[in-house]
Parts: sequence; structure tokens; C-alpha cells
Amino acid sequence: MTARWPVRRPTEHAALRAVERSARPLPSVPALMAALVEAVDRRDREGMCLASHRVVRAAAPEAIK
Repeated sequence: MTARWPVRRPTEHAALRAVERSARPLPSVPALMAALVEAVDRRDREGMCLASHRVVRAAAPEAIK
């Protein structure tokens, strides 16, 4: 038996190509900040991390202007 690494997954490649073709708009910064505040209130560390990263990603194009 020969091991091949990584295992090719055609559905994974198709999914990545589909993502590249479609633009995904980010939510507004105020909505993301509200999600961040709620995550802090709930002491949800994963939610805080996700919301803070999305805030930075959504705000980055505005900072460049």
C-alpha cells in the first residue's frame, strides 16, 4: 500500500474555485462591532476573536482611502 499525501479531493478544489468567482460582501463595521460587544458580554473568546478579525478586515479598505 502506497501512501499519497496530501489526498486529492476534487470537491475541495471545486469549492475553492467557486469562492474565487464570487465576491462576498462583508457586514458593516457597526454590525460587526455590535457582535464584538455581545461576544465580550457573553465572555465568548472564540466569538471575540472572530468578530475582531472581521472588524479589521471590513475596516481595512476604508483606512486605505
